[in-house]
Amino acid sequence: MNTIFRKSMLSVAGLAFAGGVFAGPIAAHANPVDAKPVAVAVQSAAPKPQGDQSHITLNDEQTANVKAIIAATKKAGLPERAAVISIATSLQESKLENLGHLGDANDHDSLGLFQQRPTSGWGTPEQITDPAYSTTAFLKGLRQVDGWQDMALTDAAQTVQVSAYPDAYAQWEQQATDLVGQHWNS
Repeated sequence: MNTIFRKSMLSVAGLAFAGGVFAGPIAAHANPVDAKPVAVAVQSAAPKPQGDQSHITLNDEQTANVKAIIAATKKAGLPERAAVISIATSLQESKLENLGHLGDANDHDSLGLFQQRPTSGWGTPEQITDPAYSTTAFLKGLRQVDGWQDMALTDAAQTVQVSAYPDAYAQWEQQATDLVGQHWNS
């Protein structure tokens, strides 16, 4: 029995060697022009999005609000990561819609893209419903968060917003990143 097992193992090893002998020269002469990379590594300072990601299709108003957030971020002299955090926050809070008072559906007196509250010191209702002003107010809060650049998006947003749903911001990170990539240089 031992002899049969050993002969079988030698046969398998022989086939593996023969395959390597024949495949090696073929692979060595493959046309490198036809070769396509399997994956491209992208370096980014931003952490990868956490958890399941959500996505919505934007209308013209929402796209204009994305552009307003990016413009305010650039004006504040902050990097793309600040715009990603801002847009993800607005996606969670208002789906990038500049919401006025919603009556009984309103969360206290929350208004605008970031659902900021006049009674919490964010500004007047008129200011809060101005996309440039509300973004600047959000970014002012973000700047006060030590290490926000390296934090998980949801932690940075939650520290500014103080939401009842602190982990909800994370689901919008990929779409916010894509929107900033699409509109930052336009």
